[in-house]
Amino acid sequence: MSFPGTWMTESESLVYRVVPKCACSTIGQIMFYSDHGRFFDGDIHDATQGLHKWSMEASQPLIRANVKAHKSLAFTCVRNPYARILSSFFDKICGIQRNGRRYRGNLVPMLMQKYGVEVGGPEGRDDFDQIASFRRFLLFARDTIRWKKPMEPDIHWSAMSGHISTFILNGGRYDRIFHTERFNDGMQRVLDAVQTPHPVDLAKIPRFNESEGHGPRRAHPVSAYFDDLSRHLMWEIYRKDFQIFRYDFDDPDNKLPLAEVDLDEVHAKLGE
Repeated sequence: MSFPGTWMTESESLVYRVVPKCACSTIGQIMFYSDHGRFFDGDIHDATQGLHKWSMEASQPLIRANVKAHKSLAFTCVRNPYARILSSFFDKICGIQRNGRRYRGNLVPMLMQKYGVEVGGPEGRDDFDQIASFRRFLLFARDTIRWKKPMEPDIHWSAMSGHISTFILNGGRYDRIFHTERFNDGMQRVLDAVQTPHPVDLAKIPRFNESEGHGPRRAHPVSAYFDDLSRHLMWEIYRKDFQIFRYDFDDPDNKLPLAEVDLDEVHAKLGE
């Protein structure tokens, strides 16, 4: 049994299934702080100590044993699919990453050549037709997810339901799934349900948005990026995300969920 994308505090107070582009940097830092009384100095995704991660071989038996026995509260966090795919585009496709280079090397040149995507110049700062380029990127994202061409789907735009289901299919069970759009309420419920070595005051926790500033700012309302074809593609790719996590497909500008997540439904539909 494997649990990719799973993080656990060293004290084993919390188990978290990472979903990219869903406040994972902030959640990781809160987990680190809850154990050590300080934040990790840098991007929490780079941390190789102070937090158990499935990607670190030494952590795997500890995470596996914990999840199989359901010894700790297990949780994750979701985000409106419209906002999430837009964030992926502006950060990963248009932005310069923290290593000073484009994301995944030749990905952006390939998108420019094969799909006609523009990204705002070498630094991602020039004006360009954001709407046209995003819609072309969405075609590419659909192609990767539907046909795995011209490449395997990337974790930042593959469906949230896919990430979240691996935890269930391999024997895990979630105790909480909350919405990024109501982050403080959801994260507070998680913290209230556990004992941590160091208390966490959410009101004093900064937001660790590691992608902020990587690329150009979104110049239009969310709905402007999604014409009829784009919304058809969104339903094709993210239908389960809209349905299971209770987001409004009909109004791209309504970022808020329509209802709370039903955990029994999540386990039934994603555990098949």
